[in-house]
Amino acid sequence: MNLDDLQRKLIRVARADLPTDRVPYGFERRIMARLKNHPVLDQWAFWAQALWRATAPCIAVVLLIAAWSVLSPATPNSNQAPQTIDVAQDLENTVFAAADQEPAPESFR
Repeated sequence: MNLDDLQRKLIRVARADLPTDRVPYGFERRIMARLKNHPVLDQWAFWAQALWRATAPCIAVVLLIAAWSVLSPATPNSNQAPQTIDVAQDLENTVFAAADQEPAPESFR
């Protein structure tokens, strides 16, 4: 059979059969039954699952950084004993650096 003839016949029959407003029997019930079978997606469950999967890599990174900070030697000066690094003092100096600056001149009004 020629495929072009078959295609033309099928298209002719499809155009001759006009759609109606009739709905098959039980259509609404079938659709509602299918909707009830599908669970509702819980967005919070997706976030919780992703966060729980991320705990192991985060703990590994924290442990590596902690081991690195404990095991790395402090930078000693040439002939002096090793210094301890005072992180609290460095943080305080950094935070208050902006407060110690002079105020901007008010001539730009």
